[in-house]
Amino acid sequence: MIKVAEQLISTLKELGVKYIFGVPSGNWVDYLEVIRKTPGIEFILVSNEASGGFMADVHWRLTGNMAACFGTFGPGACNLSTGVCGGRLDRSPMIALGDEPDDEMVNRITQMNINQQELFKPITKIQSRLKPGRIRETLHEAYKIALSEVPGPVYIGIPSGIAGLQSDEKLSGLPDIPEIGDPAEAELKKMADLFKASEKPIIAAGITAVRLRAGKYITELADRYGIPVILTPMAKGLIHENHSWYGGVLSHAMSDIVAETYQQADLVMGIGYDPVEFNYEEWMPGAQLIHMDTTNSEMTFFKERKVQNVIGNINTGIKRLINSDVTKKMWDPEEIVKRKKEIFTILGGQGETFDTLSVLKELRKKLPDNGIMTCDVGAHLHLTGQAWKAFSPENQQMTNGCSSMGFGIPAAISAKLSKPERDVVCITGDGGFLMMAGEMATVKRLGLKVIFIILNDGELSLISIKQDKKNYSTYGTGLFKKTERIGDSFFGVPVITASSIKTYRNALENAFATDGPSIIEVIVKKEDYENFILKGNKLN
Repeated sequence: MIKVAEQLISTLKELGVKYIFGVPSGNWVDYLEVIRKTPGIEFILVSNEASGGFMADVHWRLTGNMAACFGTFGPGACNLSTGVCGGRLDRSPMIALGDEPDDEMVNRITQMNINQQELFKPITKIQSRLKPGRIRETLHEAYKIALSEVPGPVYIGIPSGIAGLQSDEKLSGLPDIPEIGDPAEAELKKMADLFKASEKPIIAAGITAVRLRAGKYITELADRYGIPVILTPMAKGLIHENHSWYGGVLSHAMSDIVAETYQQADLVMGIGYDPVEFNYEEWMPGAQLIHMDTTNSEMTFFKERKVQNVIGNINTGIKRLINSDVTKKMWDPEEIVKRKKEIFTILGGQGETFDTLSVLKELRKKLPDNGIMTCDVGAHLHLTGQAWKAFSPENQQMTNGCSSMGFGIPAAISAKLSKPERDVVCITGDGGFLMMAGEMATVKRLGLKVIFIILNDGELSLISIKQDKKNYSTYGTGLFKKTERIGDSFFGVPVITASSIKTYRNALENAFATDGPSIIEVIVKKEDYENFILKGNKLN
């Protein structure tokens, strides 16, 4: 007879779970012991449960395998919910596990007890509670739901005291994940008619296109008919920046120049476009919309505008368009290239000037093409999202649906665990670093070679810039005094401070030559961002 703890861990392993990220509890020690004895699955201790959710998120993005994360009663679960929320809004499946009181006490007011089923309800696709004899059934159902469109986290509560109970179960095999069906023929026909009638269509591609590996088809469609392609931030790398029809990233640095292209469109084709990143109404011109995705658009804003939903496997729809009997569209390719060159010239940095742009430029020279850069949330994200050249979507890991500060550091640790053969660098602001500074102990303990570049300008610059635009005082955004520095090491991770292009280049050389983790603290100014970000997404 197998026990609950053994059944839980063995089933997770069968489902492809290699890592469980979290902070253990007294109730979890029985499960820890089973994990210790089970090859192929590992518990990774983190400093903050939120990191566990972010790590599970990025592990799935880079490997296609789900990970699990764990938080104990009450405060542990609350911390965990931040990372789980990231998976929900960034569309990453994971299995979130949490301690819960036993059946007799679960509805009582007791120490550390809150209703965790309700806590996780808005941010997970399903909430369950383990019962002996139904461990595999519960996990299989959760796994299937997590991976079905639209993918996202699931939550499973673990009642205290059940780890050693017997759990005789007959369920075998692995659950089947439903395939994404093709769009209805009527929808495909309406889409084709609209495409044929348009003179200047534009493609807006997003994270669904990344998930369904639609990049090659989108590139073929753009080439065949001469159509500009713009991307949401999390789809960066779906089409190469050097491609003649690449038009830039929505809502990031120099968005006003990107807007010069898409505001001319008479048809917007949202291909794998998930509005969770950026609502259509925030940027669209006065044009017809084709929304090609696995779920309907939520276009309540456009009450008088027709939206053609094409719901199902987006690759089927793209192929239908590729094979259309349609002539080239009316876009001038030289205009698209000219705008793109203008963006990258502006964001390319100025000679030996030391600023955030030169930090990105020098790092891009050092990081191999297959290296992974994780980026935290802040003013630097808006700059990085446009300026950083990504050779595939996995090269640049960021959060945009959830946009939680603190994402960058745990994302980098997870990236290195998931792709140990790759170089991994994290770019974070000082605010994001302060949120997850404890994970320096995690990366040091794991002995992972990850380079953390901290852009230290002493404040929450994105909020401060927004205050400036409203002529407000920059109140409540200060982090460090201008003379304060992180120090020579942090939890044993060496820190190198760079305040010039020369010292920064030397710091990069040393960091890439180091076997373990390292921190480069870069002294920058808020002014590095002010002329480039929050430029607006509409021309009028």
